[in-house]
Amino acid sequence: MDLDINHILRDWPHQPGQLTVRKIRGRDGKDKIQLRLDLGLLQMEITGRPDGQRPHGCESLLEYHHKRLQRHKQEHGGNEGFKLDAKACELLRAEAMMYYHRYVAEFVLEDFQAVDRDTTRNLAVMDLCAAYGTDATDRYVLEQYRPYVLMMRARARCQGELQGGRPQAALQAAQEGLREIEEFYKKMEQEQAIASSAELAILKALVSEVRSKLPVDPVQRLKRALAKAVAEERYEEAAALRDQIRRASARKADRG
Repeated sequence: MDLDINHILRDWPHQPGQLTVRKIRGRDGKDKIQLRLDLGLLQMEITGRPDGQRPHGCESLLEYHHKRLQRHKQEHGGNEGFKLDAKACELLRAEAMMYYHRYVAEFVLEDFQAVDRDTTRNLAVMDLCAAYGTDATDRYVLEQYRPYVLMMRARARCQGELQGGRPQAALQAAQEGLREIEEFYKKMEQEQAIASSAELAILKALVSEVRSKLPVDPVQRLKRALAKAVAEERYEEAAALRDQIRRASARKADRG
């Protein structure tokens, strides 16, 4: 059996500074995602756990521990006493890294619904460890990545809405991401990070981009024209514009 993969790597060169991703059909007949690295490649399943494993018969360790938590609540009437030891948190972090590689690849492939799924899933890992890790380090070590994951989810939701021709919903998705990240920094008492956050800067740029794609509100256009007419002392034109604004506002109110 030839185990050398150099022929694969030679035909698919690594591009320094770029994420090189492709989707292929596996020998099992199922689609896979491949991510090219400098010394090789990663191959991931497109659903379930990226490595195709089913720990404890579950889709993932996250699902397994969620089931443990549910059983604990049923047996004890609540979540008090439920804990995740250091080993459990370590394995959850390692599993989250697999999903990180996949959602980055999914974003390049413009599979924004899958990015939404996998980022939301990794946020659930953070929530679980933060709530039940026995050690303070295990409770907080993943929190440094929360702004990035929130940003990636917001970008995916925004781009998905744009793909569907819904720019207003896209704007709301980007703004919701901004709000979530700012609330995180406030919760962690890191308000000073808001001004320098790269994640917030990316989403603010996205908001500006989406706003430029929104259809122009005719009332707002007329109001800008009115302000210019008044500034230039074209009062007859300004009066006509005021009448147009009243009529346009009335039609808008009737539709709304």
